[in-house]
Amino acid sequence: MNFDLSEEQTLLRDAIDKLVLKEYSFEQRRKHSRGRGGWSREVWAQLAEQGFLGLPFDEASGGLGYGPVESMLVMEAVGRGLMLEPYLDCVLLAGGVLRAAATSQQLEAWVPPIVSGEQLVVLACGEKQSRYRLDDVATTATAQGEGYRLKGSKIALRHGEAADRFLVSARTSGSRTARDGISLFLVDAGSDGLRQRSYRTQDGLRAIDLMFDEVLVPESHVVGTIGEAASALERGAQSAIAALAAEAVGCMQAMLDLTVDYLKQRKQFGGPISRFQALQHQAAEMLVEVEQARSMAMLAALVLDDDDAAERERTLSAVKALIGRSGRFVAERAVQLHGGIGVTEEAAVGHYFKRLTMIDLQFGDSDFHLSKLAAGGGLIGRAERA
Repeated sequence: MNFDLSEEQTLLRDAIDKLVLKEYSFEQRRKHSRGRGGWSREVWAQLAEQGFLGLPFDEASGGLGYGPVESMLVMEAVGRGLMLEPYLDCVLLAGGVLRAAATSQQLEAWVPPIVSGEQLVVLACGEKQSRYRLDDVATTATAQGEGYRLKGSKIALRHGEAADRFLVSARTSGSRTARDGISLFLVDAGSDGLRQRSYRTQDGLRAIDLMFDEVLVPESHVVGTIGEAASALERGAQSAIAALAAEAVGCMQAMLDLTVDYLKQRKQFGGPISRFQALQHQAAEMLVEVEQARSMAMLAALVLDDDDAAERERTLSAVKALIGRSGRFVAERAVQLHGGIGVTEEAAVGHYFKRLTMIDLQFGDSDFHLSKLAAGGGLIGRAERA
C-alpha cells in the first residue's frame, strides 16, 4: 500500500502547517483563548477563506469533496498547534452527521453557511445517563401540528456557547436505549424554551449543557428521516474518532519535540541532561509510542471508507484504545522529563497533557473501547436492549 501523499495532499498539509505556524505560537494561543467563546474569529475566517471548512463536504453542497486522509492532515496540524477553533465539533462531527443523515436539498441549504464560516453548528447528543452510548436517548420529540416539541437535556457541548444552531438527537419512538426511533433536529440557538449553562473544560475550551423545555422545531428542520438517525450518529462518531486520533498524534509529536529540545537546553552537572542515557531511553520510548499512534491514525483514516460496518467499528475501537494509551504514556513522560515546570500554566507541555486527557475521554476512553472490543458491542446498540 502506498502511503505517500499526493501533490494536492502535500499542498494542503503545507497550507495548514503554514497557518498554524503563523497564528499559533504558545503566546498567540493564550491571546486567542481570551477571545469571545475562547477562540479566534479571525483564525476561523482564515480557515474558511482557504477552504478548510469545506474540506469534507461534497461539491454539490458547496464543499471541496475531500476525504478522511485530508481531514487527518488538518487535524494533526490542529493538534500540533493546540488550536482552539471548533473545527472538529462543527466541520467534522456535526458536518459528518449532517452528511450521513440529511437529504440533498437540506445539505444544499445548510452546508454553505458552515463552509463560509458564517454559521456554527454543534452536535448535541450526549446525556447524563448515556455515558458513551449514542443510542441511550432520553430527550423526547413529540409531534405537534407542523412540527415537534423537544423536551429533555444534553450535556458537554464543546463550543456550544458560540453555536448558531444545534443538531439535536431526540427520541420519537421506542424505549430509551432502542436503536430505532432516534431522530435528528436542527434547532436554532435562540429558540424559545432553550436554556444553556456554560463552563470551561479541563483543556481550556468552553462547553455548555442544554435544556429543552418544550422547544418547538418546524417539520422542515427534521434532518433526514424520522426515527432513522442511529446510523448517521454512528458514522459521525467514527469520523470524530479518526479525527481525534490525528489530533492526538499532532499533540504527541509536539510534546516529543518540546521534550527533546528541553533535554538539550537544560544544564545539570556541567552539561545538558540529554547526555544521560536513561533520559535518552525515555525519549526513545516516547518516539516509539508517537510512531505507533501515527500508524493507527492513518489506519483510522483509511478504514472510514470501509463498507464492512463491523470491521470498521472494531478497527476504530482498537485505534481509540491505543491512542489513549499512547497519549497517556507520552504525556506522562514529557511532564516528568520537564520536571516541575511541566505542570505550570507557563509551560506548553502541560496544556498538551490536558488536551490529550480530554481526547482520551471523548467518544469513549481506552478502557471503554477495550471492553467494547471484548464484548463485540458498539457506540450504537445492535439491537434494542431493555
